[in-house]
Amino acid sequence: MTRAPHPDFLLVGAPKAGTTALHSALAQHPDVFVSNPKEPKYWLCDDAPPPAWVGPGDAHSQQEWIWRRGDYERLFTPAREDQVRGESTPFYLWSRGAHRRIAEGLPDVRLIAVVRDPIDRAYSNWMHLWSDGLEPVGDFEEAFARQDRRVADGWAPFWRYRDLGRYGEQLEHLFRYVDRERVLVVRYRDIVDDPCATVDRACRFLGIREGQVSRVPHDNARSFVEPGWRPQVLGPVVRAGARLGAYAPPQVWRRASVPLVARLSGPTEAHRPLLSAEQRARLLPSFTDDIARLGEVTGEQFDDWTSTASRGSFRQRASA
Repeated sequence: MTRAPHPDFLLVGAPKAGTTALHSALAQHPDVFVSNPKEPKYWLCDDAPPPAWVGPGDAHSQQEWIWRRGDYERLFTPAREDQVRGESTPFYLWSRGAHRRIAEGLPDVRLIAVVRDPIDRAYSNWMHLWSDGLEPVGDFEEAFARQDRRVADGWAPFWRYRDLGRYGEQLEHLFRYVDRERVLVVRYRDIVDDPCATVDRACRFLGIREGQVSRVPHDNARSFVEPGWRPQVLGPVVRAGARLGAYAPPQVWRRASVPLVARLSGPTEAHRPLLSAEQRARLLPSFTDDIARLGEVTGEQFDDWTSTASRGSFRQRASA
């Protein structure tokens, strides 16, 4: 009997927590088929176009959403009958509506949620948008503080530097709809510190062979853009181009933006500076209660996230 063209697993989150690295690792497995595009975002929608978000670059990125059921199902038709099929949309963990839609539409699906120190995650989120020329605020703490205003103004979920990292309340809500036995919580630090063992753990969870993946690619971190004339001059150009890109096919703006974004970072590749202990101390109150809730929901300890020590990017940690 031919299987219905649905995913067997979803990598549901969180953004900038290592989902790209885990997705890329699983894509190497002979028993796995992953969708192209990696992030269809289908379960964020009710078979309707995405909301008209108004943040920098939002209208352009909305063109890449797969919101028609037929288009979504066609993503999985090339898979072999013996492969498990999956896709990776990290915003599913944050979206309460996605929890309900996934539970109703995919009653047997398995979910993998990757979680990361929420301050480090938010900082990486900001740097991603800043280094792409879309984030107009060059100070992370100031940008972090603007979240509620931006949400009220209609900016897309990726601008929610605080809310995307509140995994305790997200998982608590998810477990109202999906049995805990079908949800695997993976820590970002395990992907960095013991990548092959972490992939094998995911394979056991998915019921496929272990020991098939020997290399886990780095995540999709950007080279840090130093504040100065480059973001001041080129940033507005990128944001204007992204607005115009909403009226062209997504691949057109993707190609056009590459040289602009490359010029933003300059001729040398730089790591983002570590957050100071004082910066982390100021940001921790936004997450302390949720870190405790995450421990209660999962039965695991996340006390290390309450430290004022910054841990650095994937590449910095992996090469340490």
